[in-house]
Amino acid sequence: MLKFLINYLLDEMPECKYFLKVTDDPKLLLRYLMNVRPPMKLSPDFLKVQDEYLSHERELRGIIDGEALPGKISLWQGDITRLKVDAIVNAANSKLLGCFVPGHNCIDNAIHSAAGLQLRDECNIIMTAQGHDEPTGCAKITRGYNLPAKYVIHTVGPIVDGELTPRHCEELARCYRSCLELAESRGLKSIAFCCISTGVFGFPNDEAAHIAVNTVREFSPHMKVVFNVFKDYDRELYIKELTNND
Repeated sequence: MLKFLINYLLDEMPECKYFLKVTDDPKLLLRYLMNVRPPMKLSPDFLKVQDEYLSHERELRGIIDGEALPGKISLWQGDITRLKVDAIVNAANSKLLGCFVPGHNCIDNAIHSAAGLQLRDECNIIMTAQGHDEPTGCAKITRGYNLPAKYVIHTVGPIVDGELTPRHCEELARCYRSCLELAESRGLKSIAFCCISTGVFGFPNDEAAHIAVNTVREFSPHMKVVFNVFKDYDRELYIKELTNND
Protein backbone atom coordinates (compact mmCIF):
# COMPACT_ATOMS: atom_id res chain seq x y z
CA MET A 1 0.00 0.00 0.00
CA LEU A 2 2.76 2.42 0.91
CA LYS A 3 4.59 1.81 -2.35
CA PHE A 4 1.45 2.37 -4.40
CA LEU A 5 0.54 5.60 -2.54
CA ILE A 6 4.05 7.02 -2.70
CA ASN A 7 4.47 6.25 -6.41
CA TYR A 8 1.06 7.75 -7.20
CA LEU A 9 1.91 11.02 -5.45
CA LEU A 10 5.40 11.19 -6.94
CA ASP A 11 3.90 10.73 -10.41
CA GLU A 12 1.58 13.65 -9.65
CA MET A 13 4.37 15.77 -8.15
CA PRO A 14 7.70 14.74 -9.72
CA GLU A 15 9.26 17.90 -8.26
CA CYS A 16 8.95 16.22 -4.85
CA LYS A 17 11.32 13.36 -5.68
CA TYR A 18 13.96 15.17 -3.62
CA PHE A 19 12.08 13.85 -0.56
CA LEU A 20 13.63 10.48 -1.44
CA LYS A 21 16.97 11.96 -0.36
CA VAL A 22 15.49 13.45 2.82
CA THR A 23 14.15 10.24 4.37
CA ASP A 24 14.23 6.51 3.74
CA ASP A 25 11.23 5.92 6.03
CA PRO A 26 8.28 5.13 3.72
CA LYS A 27 5.67 6.19 6.29
CA LEU A 28 7.35 9.56 6.78
CA LEU A 29 7.81 9.97 3.03
CA LEU A 30 4.10 9.41 2.45
CA ARG A 31 3.24 11.97 5.11
CA TYR A 32 5.59 14.52 3.49
CA LEU A 33 3.93 14.00 0.12
CA MET A 34 0.42 14.22 1.58
CA ASN A 35 1.35 17.41 3.43
CA VAL A 36 2.57 19.28 0.36
CA ARG A 37 -0.06 18.07 -2.12
CA PRO A 38 -2.40 20.91 -3.13
CA PRO A 39 -6.14 20.24 -3.29
CA MET A 40 -6.98 18.60 -6.59
CA LYS A 41 -8.92 15.63 -7.92
CA LEU A 42 -8.16 12.25 -6.38
CA SER A 43 -8.63 8.95 -8.19
CA PRO A 44 -10.97 6.32 -6.68
CA ASP A 45 -8.10 3.80 -6.79
CA PHE A 46 -5.87 6.08 -4.72
CA LEU A 47 -8.61 6.84 -2.19
CA LYS A 48 -9.41 3.17 -1.73
CA VAL A 49 -5.80 2.28 -0.92
CA GLN A 50 -5.22 5.44 1.13
CA ASP A 51 -8.29 4.78 3.27
CA GLU A 52 -7.29 1.17 3.81
CA TYR A 53 -3.80 2.23 4.86
CA LEU A 54 -4.96 5.02 7.17
CA SER A 55 -7.58 2.77 8.74
CA HIS A 56 -4.85 0.24 9.49
CA GLU A 57 -2.66 2.98 11.02
CA ARG A 58 -5.62 4.19 13.09
CA GLU A 59 -6.06 0.73 14.58
CA LEU A 60 -2.33 0.47 15.32
CA ARG A 61 -2.38 3.77 17.22
CA GLY A 62 -5.38 2.60 19.22
CA ILE A 63 -8.75 4.30 19.56
CA ILE A 64 -9.82 6.06 22.76
CA ASP A 65 -13.55 6.35 23.44
CA GLY A 66 -13.85 9.98 24.48
CA GLU A 67 -17.47 9.64 25.47
CA ALA A 68 -16.53 6.94 28.01
CA LEU A 69 -14.13 9.24 29.88
CA PRO A 70 -15.48 10.16 33.35
CA GLY A 71 -17.47 13.34 33.89
CA LYS A 72 -19.35 15.71 31.62
CA ILE A 73 -16.10 17.64 31.17
CA SER A 74 -13.00 15.43 30.93
CA LEU A 75 -9.27 15.87 30.50
CA TRP A 76 -7.28 13.47 28.33
CA GLN A 77 -3.59 13.56 27.47
CA GLY A 78 -2.42 12.11 24.18
CA ASP A 79 -2.83 12.22 20.42
CA ILE A 80 -6.17 13.85 19.54
CA THR A 81 -6.35 11.80 16.33
CA ARG A 82 -7.01 8.74 18.53
CA LEU A 83 -10.16 10.14 20.13
CA LYS A 84 -13.51 8.68 19.17
CA VAL A 85 -15.94 11.57 19.67
CA ASP A 86 -18.46 13.25 17.42
CA ALA A 87 -16.00 16.08 16.67
CA ILE A 88 -12.42 17.04 17.39
CA VAL A 89 -11.34 20.66 17.13
CA ASN A 90 -8.48 21.61 14.83
CA ALA A 91 -6.40 24.72 15.50
CA ALA A 92 -6.26 25.84 11.87
CA ASN A 93 -4.63 28.74 10.06
CA SER A 94 -6.66 31.33 8.17
CA LYS A 95 -6.37 29.47 4.84
CA LEU A 96 -8.08 26.45 6.45
CA LEU A 97 -6.33 24.00 4.11
CA GLY A 98 -4.08 22.31 6.64
CA CYS A 99 -0.35 22.61 7.21
CA PHE A 100 1.79 22.36 4.08
CA VAL A 101 5.10 22.01 5.98
CA PRO A 102 6.31 18.41 5.46
CA GLY A 103 6.10 16.44 8.69
CA HIS A 104 5.45 19.49 10.86
CA ASN A 105 4.46 18.56 14.41
CA CYS A 106 1.51 20.97 14.68
CA ILE A 107 -1.98 19.62 15.37
CA ASP A 108 -3.22 20.89 11.99
CA ASN A 109 -0.67 18.70 10.22
CA ALA A 110 -1.40 15.69 12.45
CA ILE A 111 -5.16 15.86 11.87
CA HIS A 112 -4.92 16.24 8.09
CA SER A 113 -2.31 13.46 7.87
CA ALA A 114 -4.51 11.03 9.82
CA ALA A 115 -7.77 12.00 8.12
CA GLY A 116 -6.52 11.71 4.54
CA LEU A 117 -6.36 13.98 1.52
CA GLN A 118 -10.16 14.24 1.29
CA LEU A 119 -10.06 16.60 4.27
CA ARG A 120 -7.99 19.21 2.43
CA ASP A 121 -10.27 18.89 -0.60
CA GLU A 122 -13.40 19.49 1.48
CA CYS A 123 -11.75 22.47 3.20
CA ASN A 124 -10.85 23.85 -0.23
CA ILE A 125 -14.46 23.58 -1.38
CA ILE A 126 -15.60 25.51 1.71
CA MET A 127 -12.95 28.21 1.34
CA THR A 128 -13.45 28.61 -2.41
CA ALA A 129 -17.16 29.18 -1.83
CA GLN A 130 -16.39 31.62 0.99
CA GLY A 131 -13.98 33.62 -1.13
CA HIS A 132 -11.80 34.95 1.68
CA ASP A 133 -9.63 33.78 4.57
CA GLU A 134 -11.31 32.42 7.67
CA PRO A 135 -11.70 35.13 10.33
CA THR A 136 -10.28 34.61 13.79
CA GLY A 137 -12.78 33.15 16.23
CA CYS A 138 -15.09 31.52 13.68
CA ALA A 139 -15.58 27.81 13.02
CA LYS A 140 -16.21 25.47 10.10
CA ILE A 141 -17.10 21.78 10.14
CA THR A 142 -16.00 18.95 7.85
CA ARG A 143 -16.18 15.17 7.89
CA GLY A 144 -13.51 13.27 9.82
CA TYR A 145 -12.82 10.74 7.05
CA ASN A 146 -10.24 8.25 8.41
CA LEU A 147 -10.22 9.68 11.94
CA PRO A 148 -12.13 7.96 14.75
CA ALA A 149 -14.03 11.26 15.12
CA LYS A 150 -17.03 11.73 12.85
CA TYR A 151 -16.26 15.41 12.22
CA VAL A 152 -13.51 17.99 12.47
CA ILE A 153 -14.37 21.51 13.58
CA HIS A 154 -11.76 23.98 12.33
CA THR A 155 -11.20 27.27 14.15
CA VAL A 156 -8.58 30.00 13.75
CA GLY A 157 -7.24 31.26 17.05
CA PRO A 158 -5.55 34.59 17.71
CA ILE A 159 -1.81 34.98 17.13
CA VAL A 160 -0.01 36.62 20.04
CA ASP A 161 3.16 38.35 18.88
CA GLY A 162 4.13 40.43 21.87
CA GLU A 163 1.98 41.44 24.83
CA LEU A 164 -1.26 39.58 25.49
CA THR A 165 -4.24 41.92 25.10
CA PRO A 166 -7.94 41.77 26.08
CA ARG A 167 -8.72 41.43 22.37
CA HIS A 168 -6.61 38.26 22.15
CA CYS A 169 -8.48 36.84 25.14
CA GLU A 170 -11.91 37.62 23.69
CA GLU A 171 -10.95 36.15 20.31
CA LEU A 172 -9.83 32.92 21.96
CA ALA A 173 -13.04 32.70 23.98
CA ARG A 174 -14.96 33.26 20.74
CA CYS A 175 -13.19 30.24 19.20
CA TYR A 176 -14.54 27.99 21.93
CA ARG A 177 -18.04 29.49 21.75
CA SER A 178 -18.14 29.20 17.94
CA CYS A 179 -17.12 25.55 18.07
CA LEU A 180 -19.73 24.75 20.72
CA GLU A 181 -22.47 26.64 18.87
CA LEU A 182 -21.66 24.82 15.64
CA ALA A 183 -21.55 21.45 17.38
CA GLU A 184 -24.89 22.05 19.09
CA SER A 185 -26.48 23.24 15.83
CA ARG A 186 -25.48 19.88 14.29
CA GLY A 187 -26.83 17.91 17.25
CA LEU A 188 -23.42 16.54 18.21
CA LYS A 189 -23.12 14.74 21.54
CA SER A 190 -19.38 15.07 22.16
CA ILE A 191 -16.49 17.37 21.28
CA ALA A 192 -12.77 17.32 22.03
CA PHE A 193 -10.82 20.59 22.18
CA CYS A 194 -7.11 20.95 21.55
CA CYS A 195 -5.13 23.79 23.19
CA ILE A 196 -6.16 26.44 20.68
CA SER A 197 -3.62 29.22 19.91
CA THR A 198 -0.84 27.88 22.14
CA GLY A 199 2.48 26.77 20.69
CA VAL A 200 3.45 28.53 17.47
CA PHE A 201 0.49 30.95 17.79
CA GLY A 202 2.10 32.31 20.95
CA PHE A 203 -0.85 32.41 23.36
CA PRO A 204 0.38 31.87 26.96
CA ASN A 205 -0.56 28.34 27.99
CA ASP A 206 -1.80 29.23 31.46
CA GLU A 207 -4.14 31.97 30.30
CA ALA A 208 -5.33 29.84 27.37
CA ALA A 209 -6.30 27.01 29.75
CA HIS A 210 -8.14 29.46 32.00
CA ILE A 211 -10.12 30.90 29.09
CA ALA A 212 -10.90 27.45 27.67
CA VAL A 213 -12.31 26.05 30.90
CA ASN A 214 -14.21 29.22 31.86
CA THR A 215 -15.75 29.63 28.41
CA VAL A 216 -16.96 26.03 28.28
CA ARG A 217 -18.41 26.23 31.78
CA GLU A 218 -20.18 29.51 31.03
CA PHE A 219 -21.59 28.10 27.79
CA SER A 220 -22.81 25.01 29.66
CA PRO A 221 -23.06 22.84 26.53
CA HIS A 222 -25.50 19.95 26.26
CA MET A 223 -22.75 17.57 25.24
CA LYS A 224 -19.68 15.77 26.47
CA VAL A 225 -16.57 17.98 26.38
CA VAL A 226 -13.03 16.64 26.40
CA PHE A 227 -10.02 18.90 26.85
CA ASN A 228 -7.16 17.25 25.01
CA VAL A 229 -3.57 18.07 25.94
CA PHE A 230 -0.29 16.64 24.72
CA LYS A 231 2.28 18.08 27.13
CA ASP A 232 2.58 17.39 30.86
CA TYR A 233 2.73 21.13 31.47
CA ASP A 234 -0.68 21.68 29.86
CA ARG A 235 -2.14 18.72 31.72
CA GLU A 236 -1.18 20.31 35.05
CA LEU A 237 -2.66 23.65 34.00
CA TYR A 238 -5.99 22.06 33.06
CA ILE A 239 -6.11 20.00 36.24
CA LYS A 240 -5.70 23.22 38.21
CA GLU A 241 -8.36 25.06 36.20
CA LEU A 242 -10.87 22.21 36.35
CA THR A 243 -10.32 21.81 40.09
CA ASN A 244 -10.63 25.55 40.75
CA ASN A 245 -13.90 25.70 38.81
CA ASP A 246 -15.59 22.70 40.46
